[in-house]
Amino acid sequence: MLPNTFCHLPGIGVRTEEKLWAAGVLDWDAFTQAHGLMTPHRHAQAAALIDESRERLAAGDAEFFAARLPAQEHWRLWPHFAQATAYIDIETTGLGRGLDHITSIALFDGTSVRTYVHGRNLERFEDDIRAYKLLVTFNGKAFDAPFIEREMRITLPKAHVDLRYLLKRVGLSGGLKRCEKALGLGRDELDGVDGYFAVLLWKRFLDTRDERVLETMLAYNAEDVLSLAPLLRHAAEKLLCGSPFAARVALPDCPPCQNPHEPDVALVRRMKGIYFRGR
Repeated sequence: MLPNTFCHLPGIGVRTEEKLWAAGVLDWDAFTQAHGLMTPHRHAQAAALIDESRERLAAGDAEFFAARLPAQEHWRLWPHFAQATAYIDIETTGLGRGLDHITSIALFDGTSVRTYVHGRNLERFEDDIRAYKLLVTFNGKAFDAPFIEREMRITLPKAHVDLRYLLKRVGLSGGLKRCEKALGLGRDELDGVDGYFAVLLWKRFLDTRDERVLETMLAYNAEDVLSLAPLLRHAAEKLLCGSPFAARVALPDCPPCQNPHEPDVALVRRMKGIYFRGR
């Protein structure tokens, strides 16, 4: 996808990029040979950055493109950096700004899920996230990423696909669970559980120190990241569908992955009865 991209070049926005595609300029090689579509000075500037773009892509420099692409186009990085993509989601105490803290983080790398828990291994997330070049979240630009950076005092990758906005572009709006249901993605025993439910599970765990309660919360947190890859692929397919080079771009496969945590079904049912009765 990136060799077909021009909107990271100086003076070229998404609309100009579409005009280039319509004129048959579909990739970087074609651009360097295309003259008369813009002023010589502007063409020379863009051509110089294309040469650098080739070098940076070959070097696996996602930050270079993230700094230049419009935020809504960061999804174009995914086909090139799928093996270095971290799908992340956090749970918090829900106590409000200044009192709130992270209770757990789930990280899915396309193959397996790792979870990090406050008071146990949360600090390991800082080391592990360094292996990744692209973040994928749902509403993570407004919530998860700044929360992590503020609380853990770390800097996350700037290449970041927030599916809340990307899915809206292709007609899927609402929360994560609503988008999942629209694509037929289910959560089995955890269907109907939401973020506030996770807050209650954490409080119950602190009160009881029952590992089954924590395991149930971590199962919910893991489900939040396991659906992100198929949702991203769906959005990318839709966005590519109308492009002149759709057949050229190979999107990563998103095979199903087993949730490593097992919710306590009886506990979920009991707490649902209490939770939903009070709503």
